[in-house]
Amino acid sequence: MATFDDLLVEAGGFGLYQRRVFLLIYLTSATFSWLYLGFVFLAVTPDHWCRSPGVSELREKCNWTLDQEKNYTLPAGHPGISSYSQCERFDLDWNSSSVSCDNPLPFAQNHSRDLPLTRCQDGWVFENGSISSIVTEFELVCADAWKVDLPQACLNLGFMVGTIILGYAADIFGRKSCFLFATFVTAASGLPLAFAPSYPWFVILRTLQGLFSRGGWLSAQILMTELVVSEHRRRAGILNQMCFSFGIMVLPAVAYFIPAWRNLQLIITVPNILFLTYYWLIPESPRWMVSQRKEAEAVKVLRQVAARNGSYLSRTARVTDVPLHAQIGHNRGTLHRQLGTIIIEKDDGQVTRPSVLDLVRTPRMRKHTLILMINWFTCALVYQGLVMRLGTLGGNIYLDFFISGAVEIPASVIVLLVIERIGRRLPFATGGLLSGVSCLIAAFIPENKYHSDYILWLKTAVTSLGRLGITVTMEMVCFVNTELYPTFLRSFAVSMCSSLSDLGGIVSPFIVFRLAALWLEMPLVVFGVIGLVSGGLVLLLPETKGLSLPDTIEEIENISRWKRNTLKTTYQKVVLHSTTPTHSASSNL
Repeated sequence: MATFDDLLVEAGGFGLYQRRVFLLIYLTSATFSWLYLGFVFLAVTPDHWCRSPGVSELREKCNWTLDQEKNYTLPAGHPGISSYSQCERFDLDWNSSSVSCDNPLPFAQNHSRDLPLTRCQDGWVFENGSISSIVTEFELVCADAWKVDLPQACLNLGFMVGTIILGYAADIFGRKSCFLFATFVTAASGLPLAFAPSYPWFVILRTLQGLFSRGGWLSAQILMTELVVSEHRRRAGILNQMCFSFGIMVLPAVAYFIPAWRNLQLIITVPNILFLTYYWLIPESPRWMVSQRKEAEAVKVLRQVAARNGSYLSRTARVTDVPLHAQIGHNRGTLHRQLGTIIIEKDDGQVTRPSVLDLVRTPRMRKHTLILMINWFTCALVYQGLVMRLGTLGGNIYLDFFISGAVEIPASVIVLLVIERIGRRLPFATGGLLSGVSCLIAAFIPENKYHSDYILWLKTAVTSLGRLGITVTMEMVCFVNTELYPTFLRSFAVSMCSSLSDLGGIVSPFIVFRLAALWLEMPLVVFGVIGLVSGGLVLLLPETKGLSLPDTIEEIENISRWKRNTLKTTYQKVVLHSTTPTHSASSNL
């Protein structure tokens, strides 16, 4: 008996055709990071202060410096935030003819106490040379500052809902179809977003992007996983995550040369328009086709893959209807090879549709679902929390953003080097445990006023280890999630589990800023405890190193038998390759 992976090996395994398809999918990962994190540059908040009617004319008349203007018109600000208030001004009539250039406030000995104050009723003045952003255009400051966070929160909510819907759809309509549909909607909403006439329209279109963009990205990632044999899945998956990090590193350069937010939004959208050409460039997942009883189409795709890889696949194929027994309530097809003929046996029942109950119907499925959901939540919570915490230190926004992407590359390299030598479970668990321990150590490093610079660098180094650990966990959870669910349920399961990461992304800002008001290091304590718990739970998952992708729930519930069958299949594959005659690629056509 030959498995589906055997046919992939005959079709070229990880040949030039798969590598070309993967390169195209890697481009979608790199540019998805622009959509997800580009909001940092779309919503830059520059220094600002209240506009006082008549002051600009008076400043020109009296030849005041900017500091003199602020000193005369603004009360003192909050220490550590701004020298002058950004949301209040003195309630004075600067158009009065009695105002003196030399001493405009002669009646106030201490103007911060004696002069009446008012809100910024006439708008704001933004620092000269400020980057054009939604903040400066829609004046999202002071009482409206919360509106800056709303579009990103709506994007995450869209991710949560959209990944579930598209994940379910991808298991019914196909990985490629859902990817192309999601890409089209993302592009169709991204273009008008660049011309949004008002803030409400910006939020609506941003939410629409969230509903489809991440689900499409996951569909492409699952297609890639199902198009390659097990020994190459890890390399393909990790490189995909690495390209996401490269996208983060490239984005600040793009934003530096195209600072205006509307132009930057156009640049972020253009790749999605180009990705629509993938209709002719990437195939549908043949593994998904088999799960949906589309055996003839699956064979056709496999023949195309083999031909373009210059490999040999059995030259004839036929489909037979052979009733098979149901397993755990689900029907499945099996692949056999007899005398150079591909025979795909299938039952005569209905095609199985994914269901939420399938995620928790059996003991192992329940355990896998719970542990993976907790880890998805932890990844987003700790990852975004540590990024936001570093962002509060200030500095060059372009350099800081570049560094935030660069620190993820070592994590990808580590995973790439150890995942086949050690396995999946141990690196997965180590990442969570390392992030948890690092956050707790950083939280309890004592302050020392005589060596404050060294303490700051020490905390930064320790939290960077935490960032490294949680990045390893993020890459592993994406990879392992696809290996622990059967084909008919895989996309839906990944979407359901990963939706918890969006919940973590929504909760993270509240933990960073609200708990820090109680104790500055309290967020690190929360991150540390959650990281330790999630990392420890990973040790309860089975090791999937070297295993073929499961096709039924029975294979997951009977993990020992699944492993024995995989070992047997590996042996058969060696025998089949040693006895299969060599043919040219042209004989397949």
